[in-house]
Amino acid sequence: MKSIRASVFATFVEFHHLQIWSHQLSSAPFKKYISAIKSYCGDPLSSELLMERDDAVSVYYSPFEWVNKEARVVLVGITPGKTQAANALAEAKRSLLSNLSEEQALQRAKATGAFSGTMRPNLIAMMDAVGLNTWLGLPSCGSLFDRDAKLLQTASVLQFPVFLNGENYNGTPDPLKNPLLRNMVLEHFGAQCSQLPGAIYIPLGPVPTKVLVWLATQGTVSSSRILDGMPHPSGANAERIKYFLVQKKRGELSKKTDPVKLDEARARLQHAVRSLPSLK
Repeated sequence: MKSIRASVFATFVEFHHLQIWSHQLSSAPFKKYISAIKSYCGDPLSSELLMERDDAVSVYYSPFEWVNKEARVVLVGITPGKTQAANALAEAKRSLLSNLSEEQALQRAKATGAFSGTMRPNLIAMMDAVGLNTWLGLPSCGSLFDRDAKLLQTASVLQFPVFLNGENYNGTPDPLKNPLLRNMVLEHFGAQCSQLPGAIYIPLGPVPTKVLVWLATQGTVSSSRILDGMPHPSGANAERIKYFLVQKKRGELSKKTDPVKLDEARARLQHAVRSLPSLK
């Protein structure tokens, strides 16, 4: 994990010199928990970081507010997990104790481990397969994670880490039916979306898709900018990803994989990307 974080920050230093891109954020949560961040000792579920609790659902603070307003692609997950929260808190602490500004600390915390490991090459390959690299004017979407990182925003429909009975939240209870979680969607993720009117959104999984579709009905995002249907990039979806990338034949698939659904999703996404307005 340490080597992953180091490579992420080395990339940012090399290509951007830790430039603070034009952005807007609400620093109120960060300021509220700044003393807890400075004294952070490795437990992202510390009582000092507790934001809200509703029965078995609890929300803890971790610094994920930073918004890159130059972003053209927004990768949307459910919520930061325990490991991601711990990494972000540790980096924010290091940054603050190194006398960096609050904005720099937020940016560096946000950058920690974004879709690292096996998820990243899967995600890059699928984005290229539907033509996103062409729309962005890039040889490959792989550069979104290094020299063209200013075009990328990672986000979660539940911006701050949510836990159910102390374990990572996986979409239950329904975030649009639970009052606490629904309010989080509107107050934080919805606010982020309003700052990124020119971006396209790639939901990673059914829960982010459902939330984005609902936000489209509320007028927060345009439905034409939601590119849904891409398999989740985790290793658990290896067969679906290979078929989506035309690396596996239909006759080789197991019964758990629906080729018709994946064919339709691929074609729909390719058409949606071709229909996007030019960035030039």
